[in-house]
Amino acid sequence: MPVRQSLYINGRFLTQDLTGVQRYATEIVKAIDQHLGALPPDSRPVCTLLAPKGASADGLGLQAIRFETGGVGHGHIWEQLSLPVLAGRTPLLNLGNSGPISHNRALTVIHDAIIFRMPERFSRAYKMVHQNLGRWLARHSRIATVSHFSQGELSSVFGIPRDHILVAPNGADHIANVSPQVAVLMKLGLEANRYFLFIGSPAPHKNLATALEAFSFAAPEAMKFVIVGAAKAKVFGDALSEVPDNVVVAGRLTDEEIAALYQHAAAFVFPSLYEGFGIPPLEAMVHGCPVLASDIPSCREVCGNAAIFFDPNDVSALADHLLQVADEKIDRHALISAGYLRVKAYSWAQSALVLLEATLN
Repeated sequence: MPVRQSLYINGRFLTQDLTGVQRYATEIVKAIDQHLGALPPDSRPVCTLLAPKGASADGLGLQAIRFETGGVGHGHIWEQLSLPVLAGRTPLLNLGNSGPISHNRALTVIHDAIIFRMPERFSRAYKMVHQNLGRWLARHSRIATVSHFSQGELSSVFGIPRDHILVAPNGADHIANVSPQVAVLMKLGLEANRYFLFIGSPAPHKNLATALEAFSFAAPEAMKFVIVGAAKAKVFGDALSEVPDNVVVAGRLTDEEIAALYQHAAAFVFPSLYEGFGIPPLEAMVHGCPVLASDIPSCREVCGNAAIFFDPNDVSALADHLLQVADEKIDRHALISAGYLRVKAYSWAQSALVLLEATLN
């Protein structure tokens, strides 16, 4: 009888708040589980999700992937000291920008190069840890990333050939599989098509301040600007201080509530200065929401012809677009139709298969 292949997945992400990186890890693990579940039990690889003690995988609904906790400590301590002991010599898939430096049979997904391109945006300790960790992993393990833009960035930063970096993009099908909770509009005091939507943290590179300034400058009548998300001050500092009365800070919401906000927004605004990929524009397209996106390489790659682009440093340009949306002077139907086609190019299932095969081979 042939020996069944085995692999481990780094489950540290289960102990972290859900942002884009943790969303990626969550959806990739769920998609790998579905791939493995479609194989005969006696021939599928033995896959185990390893996490620190106290972590839970209940929300993943795993059927084919085993879940285990163990080791000591949490965070980087668990990842660097306990995880390599638990994984041994078995191939290891790291999905969240980091992994144990002593494990030499790992595939690590590094989502972007922002820690190198915009180091001033991060605390000194965070910058030092992640820059050094990234360089070590690039030299001693295999690297994957989420876009062709990030592939080029990481190739330049780490000095490794571009084609040595695997590309496994984000998807957006997770947001298509939820039931929108329209009651969130009443909860937040919103009217359909009378608000702009921003989803993300107020981290400096997300450029929320420019979007708010543009909204204030345009002052579209009876429109609101809705901010969904949160940021950790210890990493990003205080990026959001005061907000006007017509700005709604919603905090963290469920996927069901976010889906409803996408469905009924006048437009989704994505003003980032730097992104490795950017999931929210695709999520907006899934639910028929027009997208105003920053004219940066990753947004161009992801959104294609399905967004209206603007210079993220030009407040007046974004303000003009906001007014055009408010006054119904954009071709809304064309944007929505292009968005529906664009999202078909991205799939968690396809990226999961790429990572699974690369980790095992």
